Amino acid sequence: MTETATPLAVRDPGAEPVPLDWDRVSAVVEQACRGLDDAHPEPVLAEVRRTVYDGISSAELAEALTLAARTLVEQEPNYSRVTARLLLDALRGEALSFLAGAPQEADQQQMRARYRDYFADYVHRGVELGALDPELATFDLERLGAAIEPDRDLAFDFLGLQTLHDRYLLKHDGARYELPQAFFLRVAMGLSLREDDREARAIEFYQLLSSFDFMCSTPTLFNAGTTRPQLSSCFLTTVEDDLEAIFSSYRTNALLAKYSGGLGNDWTPVRGIGAHIRGTNGESQGVVPFLKIANDTAVAVNQGGKRKGAVCAYLETWHIDVEEFLDLRKNTGDDRRRTHDMNTANWVPDEFLRRVEADEQWTLFSPDEVPDLHDLYGRAFAERYRACEAAAERGELRVHKRVRAVELWRRMLTMLFETGHPWITFKDPCNLRSPQQHAGVVHSSNLCTEITLNTSADEVAVCNLGSINLARHVTADGLDREHLAATTRTAVRMLDNVIDINFYTVDEARNSNLRHRPVGLGLMGHSDALLRQGLAMSSAEAVEFADRSTEEISYHAIAASARLAEERGRYESFEGSLWSRGILPIDSLELLARDRGDDEFDRSTRLDWDGLRELVRASGMRNSNVMAIAPTATIANICGVGQSVEPIYRNLYVKSNMSGEFTAINPHLVSDLKRAGLWDEAMVADLKLHDGSLGPVDRVPAELKTRYATAFEVEPRWLVEAAARRQKWIDQAQSLNLYLARPSGRELDQLYRLAWRKGLKTTYYLRSSSATHVEKSTLRGTDGRLNAVPASCSTTETDCESCQ
Repeated sequence: MTETATPLAVRDPGAEPVPLDWDRVSAVVEQACRGLDDAHPEPVLAEVRRTVYDGISSAELAEALTLAARTLVEQEPNYSRVTARLLLDALRGEALSFLAGAPQEADQQQMRARYRDYFADYVHRGVELGALDPELATFDLERLGAAIEPDRDLAFDFLGLQTLHDRYLLKHDGARYELPQAFFLRVAMGLSLREDDREARAIEFYQLLSSFDFMCSTPTLFNAGTTRPQLSSCFLTTVEDDLEAIFSSYRTNALLAKYSGGLGNDWTPVRGIGAHIRGTNGESQGVVPFLKIANDTAVAVNQGGKRKGAVCAYLETWHIDVEEFLDLRKNTGDDRRRTHDMNTANWVPDEFLRRVEADEQWTLFSPDEVPDLHDLYGRAFAERYRACEAAAERGELRVHKRVRAVELWRRMLTMLFETGHPWITFKDPCNLRSPQQHAGVVHSSNLCTEITLNTSADEVAVCNLGSINLARHVTADGLDREHLAATTRTAVRMLDNVIDINFYTVDEARNSNLRHRPVGLGLMGHSDALLRQGLAMSSAEAVEFADRSTEEISYHAIAASARLAEERGRYESFEGSLWSRGILPIDSLELLARDRGDDEFDRSTRLDWDGLRELVRASGMRNSNVMAIAPTATIANICGVGQSVEPIYRNLYVKSNMSGEFTAINPHLVSDLKRAGLWDEAMVADLKLHDGSLGPVDRVPAELKTRYATAFEVEPRWLVEAAARRQKWIDQAQSLNLYLARPSGRELDQLYRLAWRKGLKTTYYLRSSSATHVEKSTLRGTDGRLNAVPASCSTTETDCESCQ
């Protein structure tokens, strides 16, 4: 193809249909297959011939090509790369044509020479259209254009590129004019605006993003370098017990959600049902009616049409409304007291679980009568709580109720199983290990349960997220430590830059973020990293790898923040923090163990932590918090790896998201089965029949079955054990989904008590398997393909991608 080539197909109404140029179609498909093992043009072309016709439009032909290639993914994973390259051909034509104002085409070889000039044109047009920050046009665009690596466009699989195509790349009047490498460089430039050598840093950041070594969270990818750079992922608020404050919180939620922020609201201070209202001499209807309004506000604010807003409400377990709070997601009952769209989470103190284990009573209060419980944690909370119970027994409190702790716990777990909510999160570990306990209290987590920052009436907590792709930092022999250290240093700098560049919609968020400067560096591709080393998720070796890899990231993230403090200054509230006292996240385990009076925590270390403590004491920290492991569902799709720390969901299934349905097949498994001589159509049929599981397939060796065990085949205690090893290094928390194939009350009880005893700060979704509703025929259809890839239930909520 040439840049002014005649399109592959043209429809001219009223004229004779134009014959397809099959030589050129064949050349396009052959180029897309080039260099990819076991991906051949012939099957793609055969499928195309079945579906196209003379006179077909260029757009329809481009779609037919991608559809033809994607039907072959279940038989050979490399056809996903073929499909992406065919989509890339169409995308290049769309972008070049828009900028030129006339039809344009360029193949990959031609694009290598054109990318530099295209990039400068793209920036100037983006500024002209009002989409890009005019400051981007003041960069040395020739220098930046020369740094672009065009062949990195070929690294995408189909899901990754389709995700970019549908939701990230800039467009005008429906026409996309931003190509993938321009997208990565635009984000890098947006994060370099205040650097001394902007071009050098932009190139450094670009290299990290375009290589998939690290990826910023979705808000940063959406908005960096644009005229409204809202780059932060998560916002946490506390709602005060005052009607004006409550309605102000709705406004705050709407403004924060408008530009892709995910919300966590602490509703514990709001008085409960039956509490006295002094101004009207009436009784409160409790917190639930206000939660209903918060739910509807989140749905109404649709984040610029990208998706509806998303929010999570947190309530402490001693609140008098907690029993009704558990029912919020039920599909039965008074719909005016239900929140079908809002996530909910229990904020559980240690004292409650101690009483569960001792089978003792638990007392519920209205917070207007016991307001100090909200800000207390650990042993101080337990002592004050017992004093409140004594006051209730003396008749000094108007609203209270006694329940059996075990019964309330069982109901919490039952609702979690039945509705997926409220999630179980643990108040005391979040606070006792918080580096910022001198500056406030952690009252909740965020929408995805990985952020644990202080909130108050005056401060909206903000966190800025990004994730290291762990799969890019391992070999068959283990971690590439030097590569991981270099990636971590650059990633922390990028995240710190977000704080100063960010567009803040409310003053409380700006003030909080500039004062404390928290960031949340996480990871993704954990399951891929294990498989590249030949490790099974359900193994002691996998637990050790979780420990070692997180220690490396934690060590270098803390060191990077300390070095930034030397360069840019300490964060404002550093003095008095755990950091300032030489207490690092690994050391804060001792604070939790001392408060609980027991110690089930692994304390092993491998790196020079004494040296790092001295660096932090001497230099300070640029950021109050540096690590949090987010779900990463969407950015992991872009990078073509497994999300976050998740196990393999299935080895073959249909993945559904906002971009459509995609056949997902485990390429690591296919490679191993090929080496064993076991990859054939019968194996594809077996995987379909057994929902992507190797377990029932007799001819597969036991070792491969163990290594490629799917999420519901992995004993969940392994997930908790690995999460506990990670948690010892993390100053915030981690989004941890738990999987139970056939959950029972006893299993749920044991699993969540284990998570608590092991010191986890939070948990996320509980996943249980259900019967698939797709046909599982192994017969061939009329088109010659095997029927029915198993469809998946969603493994993450798709309403919010702020952390992802």
